[in-house]
Amino acid sequence: LDANWVTVVGAQIEKFAAIISNYTQSPYVTLCNSGTSALHLALQVLGVRRGDFVLTSTFTFVASVNPIKYLGAIPVLIESETETWNMSPQFLEESILWCLKQGKKPKAIVLVHLYGMPAQLNKICEIALKYDIPLIEDAAESLGSTYKKQHLGTFGMLGLHSFNGNKIITTSAGGALFSKNEGFIKKAAFLASQAKEPTSFYEHKYLGYNYQMTTLQAAMGLGQFTQLDNYIALRRRNFDFYKMTLSPFGIKFLEEPSADFYSNRWLTTILIDSKLTKVSPENLKEALELENIESRFLWKPMHTQPLYNEMTYFGDHTSDKLFKSGLCLPSGSSLSEADLKRITSIIINKISN
Repeated sequence: LDANWVTVVGAQIEKFAAIISNYTQSPYVTLCNSGTSALHLALQVLGVRRGDFVLTSTFTFVASVNPIKYLGAIPVLIESETETWNMSPQFLEESILWCLKQGKKPKAIVLVHLYGMPAQLNKICEIALKYDIPLIEDAAESLGSTYKKQHLGTFGMLGLHSFNGNKIITTSAGGALFSKNEGFIKKAAFLASQAKEPTSFYEHKYLGYNYQMTTLQAAMGLGQFTQLDNYIALRRRNFDFYKMTLSPFGIKFLEEPSADFYSNRWLTTILIDSKLTKVSPENLKEALELENIESRFLWKPMHTQPLYNEMTYFGDHTSDKLFKSGLCLPSGSSLSEADLKRITSIIINKISN
């Protein structure tokens, strides 16, 4: 603000992109105004067009699917597996074989890393390679999470993060798209800046978008990024406290399947066995609301959404069961131990009474 440099180009943009590049070990980065726009650009640079099949997770936020529809492509919804709650390799391969029988090879796979938890990347990358289908990693919720010590978003052809207000670090609104392929990122940055040709006047041959991050947002990101490791440690502390305190009362948690999986614990999510605890997620949510404490239900699966319930779906309804029995607990990095004790005591009292 003191420099009077409030725009979509400048030192702050370059510095923030460089920090993301260095942190993720992804050589090419372009900053966007949201994770949704980053995904839209990723699909565009891979050549997704009207009528193409794009495979994606059903258990996710709607922004993981909407950009497919923006392009007139056809989302094919893939169920989760029970270990990570992310895309099932089994149902992914089944969906690919189905698409091939329709005479159309899928144009892309959009793999979501849900709630900060890495997906089964070994198996999914093998399948993508076997059928030669580009992989996009939607790591919007997973900055700082790793699989076998490699950052999420760097396994596929393109990856993205979100810096929305509810993410582990924020630029108020914003996102990043990154890749090892320089051409992909150059094209994405070109489209994000209204596809302005490099001339001395305003000339446009292609349809572009106003998808750039501002210098103000990037400056916020630079400040936030200095605290990322601390924020991850605090989120993981939240998870550990909840697990230690609530597990004895029949509450289950989304666990890291092995040492290969490292979650930033963006949100702590729980599963409530209503038969065992005699309470439902709705009961716990209401009890917390009475004390002015917010919680959220898990994502409602896309194959059950009015917008997408007619899309082709492959699965066994694992996500339906998760949705019906799950709850997201308060997980902010600023929670104190007193806050955590207050939250867990309300839950325990509700279960015990």
